[in-house]
Amino acid sequence: MKVIFQLILKRIGLSLITLFIVSAVVFFIANLLPGDAAQEMLGQSATPEAVAALRDAYGLNDPPLTRYAKWLGGLVTGDAGTSLANSRPVSELISSRLSQSLLLAGLTAVIAVPFAMVLGIVAAMHSGRRIDKIMNIATLTMVAVPEFLLATIFVLVFAVELNWLPSLSYIPSDAGLYDYFRAFALPVATLCIVLSAQMARMTRAAVLEQLSQPYVEMALLKGSPLSRAVLRHALPNAVGPIVNAVALSLSYLLGGVVIVEVIFNYPGVASLMVDAVTNRDMPLLQACAMLFCTGYLILVLIADLAAILANPKLRTGG
Repeated sequence: MKVIFQLILKRIGLSLITLFIVSAVVFFIANLLPGDAAQEMLGQSATPEAVAALRDAYGLNDPPLTRYAKWLGGLVTGDAGTSLANSRPVSELISSRLSQSLLLAGLTAVIAVPFAMVLGIVAAMHSGRRIDKIMNIATLTMVAVPEFLLATIFVLVFAVELNWLPSLSYIPSDAGLYDYFRAFALPVATLCIVLSAQMARMTRAAVLEQLSQPYVEMALLKGSPLSRAVLRHALPNAVGPIVNAVALSLSYLLGGVVIVEVIFNYPGVASLMVDAVTNRDMPLLQACAMLFCTGYLILVLIADLAAILANPKLRTGG
């Protein structure tokens, strides 16, 4: 247990260091974007004096290191700053959209994870056979298709040609279950196809590796059915790699939904981040980027911890 505890502390420490480095990269890259936030706020007809006064009011004329120190200190204390575009707290803007992004990610995960695991396990159990080859071709094709192309095809087919589903994910205040289904059908389907393909391939590889181990071969030689050998022997030992695959795939949802949210006009954090880029709203842009990076690091940390705890040598102290 001491070794496990030390490894966990090491992973957490590395995550915090990574987050600090990412904060510096995000800040300085965001400030390299062309354009002036003060000019964007006041419009092209604003006088140079008005622009200079606004820059002074928001501290935009301070040295970069000074602005970075203030911003980082605010993040540590829970203050992400004030939006330059509408003078509202950044945390308030993000919180109003975060629940929508989490809902989209949650629905996608609930559908994609079990589906991908079943596909991966079935493909591993029938390795080299026709069903495995068909699944490999299908998953490889789904991984290769970019999200924007898949989303566009879905809009053209189901919204324009068939008129079955709306092209925009608008949810009215009095929405019922059917309204939610119609609003989420196309975005969730787009994300599920890509995520399921990735997770299925990694799950297949993890289970297939365990099926080649001597203890599984011994179980099969003793007359154990393949399904029992997979579920009782191979799958528990493949939990670490599978959880790692699931966590890495789900981390895509925190940043990869940008294209999906924009195409379907979904009111989430990703579309808010795109608006921040358009308006040169640096505090909002930086906070959104840090939120995505933090979520990604948390999921990767969970994957690492699962791999550590699933290691039999560490559990037994060997």
